[in-house]
Amino acid sequence: MAANAAGLRATASKPGRLTAVAPRRAAVLRALPGLGDFLCLVPALRALRAALPSNQTQILLIGLPANGPLVRRFGHYLDGLVEFPGFPGIPEVPLDLGRFGSRLLALQRQHFDVVLQMHGHGGIMNVFAGLVGASLAAGYYLPGSYCPDPETFLPYVETEPEVRRWLRLLEALGIPSQGEYLEFPLEARDQEDLATLLRGESLQPGTFACIHPGARGPARRWGPANFAAVADALVPLGLDVVLTGTPDEKPVVRAVADAMRACAPLDLAGRTSLGSLAALLTRARIVICNDTGVSHLAAALGTPSVVVFGDPRVASDPRRWAPLNGDRHRPIAPSPDSPGASVTPRAVMDEVERLLGEDGRRHG
Repeated sequence: MAANAAGLRATASKPGRLTAVAPRRAAVLRALPGLGDFLCLVPALRALRAALPSNQTQILLIGLPANGPLVRRFGHYLDGLVEFPGFPGIPEVPLDLGRFGSRLLALQRQHFDVVLQMHGHGGIMNVFAGLVGASLAAGYYLPGSYCPDPETFLPYVETEPEVRRWLRLLEALGIPSQGEYLEFPLEARDQEDLATLLRGESLQPGTFACIHPGARGPARRWGPANFAAVADALVPLGLDVVLTGTPDEKPVVRAVADAMRACAPLDLAGRTSLGSLAALLTRARIVICNDTGVSHLAAALGTPSVVVFGDPRVASDPRRWAPLNGDRHRPIAPSPDSPGASVTPRAVMDEVERLLGEDGRRHG
């Protein structure tokens, strides 16, 4: 372990520094609960695995128990999940001070050679990353704040696209990108679950729009009346309407359905698993949603989408979270020069009609 640590430090400022020393165990630290948070990391995981093949290096995610199904689905990139024990100032996990010491010790006994802090800007997580006890740590730091190692930690840029942020970190460590595209592997069970869910429905691939009106936090939710107006406008275009949402989002989905006038939508809120939702999106003609995990899922599956962002003063920043493929996935947000302004249904429909027209010409 000491020799390997010395090798890692000796190559800290050279191209290919991680691959040159062939770390046996690498940890990716990202203890975030969102689907989009995970999917935006996938291009970095793909690059990391290409540089550190499974017969050479174990790559483990230090994350949340809720990340388990995604870690298993992406088993071609990740070898397993190590539960994040919590840390002061990190709200995703309640801190149990009575158990923290023993849980941290168990994490240190994993004997990681490398820990990649991919949780965020590092204001707090860089301290935790140092406690993991790896020979080499890398990540980002806030300019003007503590930088653990200027050779392996980069200044954090708030507006940088999330996908490119982590690819840039790896490239600084000598690991080239394998592409910016997202991905979500479908399994046979996903299609089977969807077939069971749609039994008795006459829904055909390419004949419907999927509308997902929920999102974590009110500031990121476009109003139900707005989604209903868009849904009604889709019907004259020959599209059926399918509404989706988590169990917690059933009230907002029901509000959209109740406000619609052109048709009775198929309401699947609370009825889909992640896999069956993904299978559903592959059959949709278009997806209309807030900035939430479904936006990134549609991008990963290649389904055209329009993504509505909220007021940039209080909601997420499209410069960071909008899908990178702006031809197929259209972000739309209020102008930052008009505080309090909102996206209109007409503006969303303009983007929908452009996408449908371009998709038709692409397949015509």
